[in-house]
Amino acid sequence: MKNLLYLLLALPMMGMTQFGIQDISKALGNGDVSTISSHFDNTIELTILDDGDLYNKSEASTALKQFFADHPPKSCSQVHQGSSKGKDSKYSIFSLNTAGESFRVFLYMTSVGGKDVIQELSIDKE
Repeated sequence: MKNLLYLLLALPMMGMTQFGIQDISKALGNGDVSTISSHFDNTIELTILDDGDLYNKSEASTALKQFFADHPPKSCSQVHQGSSKGKDSKYSIFSLNTAGESFRVFLYMTSVGGKDVIQELSIDKE
């Protein structure tokens, strides 16, 4: 009975995390920077095509907008996901297709104050 109670309490949190990943996947496919950046931590390690640095939310959003302006997305699909042993951090790998090119997108998320936030985002050519 006690395990059932824990499961019932944990299910809504699991759903919110999965919704966040699905939301991000859809946003990547649409080039929706505002949705993606709403999941950014205060500081994010952003790497776009071998150009990487530590950025605040605003700087990372600007860099991501420029990437999508240069590479308009056509579609995005999640390839893989996983989590740490303690389940306090998660990662996802996406395949992003644009007009003529394909990219691999890596996201690293961790829980901060009960909310999953993106701490690392990397975009590389496939």
